[in-house]
Amino acid sequence: MAPRWERLFDSVGHFGRFQACVYFASVFQSISCGIHYLASVFMAVTPKFVCSVPGNVTSILFNNSSSSRIEDIWTLWTSTKNYIVVQLENGEIWELDQCSRSKREGSLYLGYEYSGNKSVFSCSDGYIYDHTKWKSTIVTEWDLVCHREWLAKLTQPTFMLGVLFGAVIFGDMADRVGRRYIMWFTSTGQFLFGIAVAFTFDYYSFVIIRFLLAMVSSGYLVVVFVYVTEYVGIKARTWASMHVHAFFAVGIMAVALVGYLVRTWWIYQIFLSVTTLPFVLCCWMLPETPFWLLSEGRYEEAQKVVNVMARWNKVSTPCKISELSSVQQDDLVSCRMGDNDISTAKKHSILDLFYNWHIARRTITVWLIWFTGSLGYYVFSLSSVNLGGNEYLNLFLIGAVELPAYVVACIGMDKLGRRNTLTPFLISSAVICALIMLIPQDFSILSILANMAGKFAIGVAFGLIYLYTAELYPTVVRSLAVGSGSMMCRVGSIVAPFCVYLTSVWIFMPQLLVGIMAFLSGMLTLMLPETLGKPLTNTLAEAAELGTNKNSCSGKSPPAQSGAVLEKIEMLSQESHSTDE
Repeated sequence: MAPRWERLFDSVGHFGRFQACVYFASVFQSISCGIHYLASVFMAVTPKFVCSVPGNVTSILFNNSSSSRIEDIWTLWTSTKNYIVVQLENGEIWELDQCSRSKREGSLYLGYEYSGNKSVFSCSDGYIYDHTKWKSTIVTEWDLVCHREWLAKLTQPTFMLGVLFGAVIFGDMADRVGRRYIMWFTSTGQFLFGIAVAFTFDYYSFVIIRFLLAMVSSGYLVVVFVYVTEYVGIKARTWASMHVHAFFAVGIMAVALVGYLVRTWWIYQIFLSVTTLPFVLCCWMLPETPFWLLSEGRYEEAQKVVNVMARWNKVSTPCKISELSSVQQDDLVSCRMGDNDISTAKKHSILDLFYNWHIARRTITVWLIWFTGSLGYYVFSLSSVNLGGNEYLNLFLIGAVELPAYVVACIGMDKLGRRNTLTPFLISSAVICALIMLIPQDFSILSILANMAGKFAIGVAFGLIYLYTAELYPTVVRSLAVGSGSMMCRVGSIVAPFCVYLTSVWIFMPQLLVGIMAFLSGMLTLMLPETLGKPLTNTLAEAAELGTNKNSCSGKSPPAQSGAVLEKIEMLSQESHSTDE
């Protein structure tokens, strides 16, 4: 949006009572986004299980322990290589493995070890599950084990694919029809699709509805960034936009709390979805942003919104939109008479992100940081439930540690600089991943603390890259740069669940991969220019000179103002064009 229109905040206030009400009302729904993004952590849990048998069981034997109830055996089950021996009412003796069952031929003696003949059968009678922790999950509901195990592992990647599509579709629609209408639609969709997921009748309908839920959740998260940054002035915009992430983290904490209290997956899903309802009931009261109204030429409506802002903020003489518009028109005329008319006429493409070697290297590094940030964020989050101890507390802490991470990111980017904050936190996350691999598995508390530290470090880097990307590129391709980085972020979130599943290959494989990527990203970040206190560039040639001695005119801009102005441009372009990529 035009810089001159930013002057309205000097009149009505940068973060007055009106903006505070709008901000907290709109970002409240981000909690629901965090909830749905991580809901599958408990909804798709695979409990202990063995094949079922064709008949009633009278006796059960596991190693040297016997029982008449299989529920008593689960506490002794320690490995998937174990099997259970059962005797049926007709005297038949069966050995029950996870994905097969064997009938002992010619033996009526109930012993654990047996070397005689056996007939092997498939699990055609279903499975017996351990319901100690969870009464029902989608795995137990639709038998997503053994040859159908891959279906359970696809639930989170398909959701993240929906996140990608939602960002593309709804971000573009928000630029066309307005932020408010898309927020209405996506928040209502979150509630309806969230409830619908609980009543799906098979796995495929579950995945389809969850895909749609992912689209509207992602769409809301994209548009709410635009919405809050267009209502908050430059003096408070960095903190306000950064802490939208904090509400997302609260959603992760809510998942842990509801998962602890509710152990049936469809009731769990309903409880999570109900959190959307308060916003759905009041979101129609939220006004359209004056920036979008001005961009559409709807000056009278924009003036009404500004007047309401002034009244709430107790400003007696609000600015006049007509005055800002006339100033803006003068700026446009003078700009077109300058030297930049050639660049504005050119239609830029993603190839411009590889304008020369310096810009190309910068683009590859930025894309890698986006990918690594998202990969690390979701690997630490999704794997937290497998660290030992209380999995609900683990996830809660992994979400809670994000809150101070964003505070540190805000302080670091304005005090130390963007690069000087990003680099050490990326490298420290790599070091933490290495330390996690050295911690014995029995030291669960130490593992949890190390994972929290890793999530904190990657959270700082992940939050910072939004702003840094926009500062690294000129006006002509800034939207394109942030949009392409956002797409790499989505790719990282799709890859992350598969990375977590590699624990079946080696228990520390996810940390190894994240550590390598974080270290590589941190080293490459050292070659990026520092942008703190430097004005935004307008051409690719100027951007290529960032960090060189040629760029001597850029050194004395006030850091706080530079970062704040950019935060607006970056956020707006991210949400409008991350969607167009």
